[in-house]
Amino acid sequence: MSPTEPAVAVDRLFKAYKAVAAVNGISFALAPGSCTALLGGNGAGKTTTISTIMGLVEPTSGSVTVLGANMPRQRHLVLHRMNFESPYVNMPMRLSVRQNLTVFGMLYGVADLRGRIQRMAEELDLSEFLDRQTGKLSSGQKTRVALAKSLINDPEVLLLDEPTASLDPDTADWVRGRLERYRVERDATVLLASHNMAEVERLCDRVIMLKAGRIEDDDTPANLINRYGRSNLEEVFLDIARGTGEAREAAQ
Repeated sequence: MSPTEPAVAVDRLFKAYKAVAAVNGISFALAPGSCTALLGGNGAGKTTTISTIMGLVEPTSGSVTVLGANMPRQRHLVLHRMNFESPYVNMPMRLSVRQNLTVFGMLYGVADLRGRIQRMAEELDLSEFLDRQTGKLSSGQKTRVALAKSLINDPEVLLLDEPTASLDPDTADWVRGRLERYRVERDATVLLASHNMAEVERLCDRVIMLKAGRIEDDDTPANLINRYGRSNLEEVFLDIARGTGEAREAAQ
């Protein structure tokens, strides 16, 4: 992939399930090292879009490329350079944290896996429960393990689906801080789906708003707040989701 190429490129993506268009002709490109939020209400098309970027869903039409590879046909070329994190996807509960990270590390072909797990245990405060069964961890501990799993292969493209859902404010802040640091240090490209607008304002330099499978708006958080005449991104989100607000002209 050339340094000038986008890390992720979605071109006229259309995905239909029988008569329902889950994603309806959307296009966007993510610059290397950027952090972009993919927002929208339930059924807006976020999960289908992310699944297509991961190569798990084949488009009805249009194309998706990740790190120069066409998805899903060429996903074998880049899956080891990507990763995904969601609190809604559980790891095997009977395996210890170390065993889970070992399995995922082997799947990604991580070199010096034992050393990598040890370093991540220290960086993400996992050492005290590294050999405990994953199913016996608290929700905050499980979140740290999920974060470790998502970073085990030092990914260049990181897809996040509600990474701090159901966490207390302290743990959620801890997770956001680790994600911010990782993106800067690795120059990683991050795509974040979240319903936490404060989280989006903190982490993301761009917001893509989906509604009914289409892109409703696409801009920086600050520009969206200004153009809709609102005080925060949550109010903008509600305006778009409910169809109760319109962006003001830039000259106003």
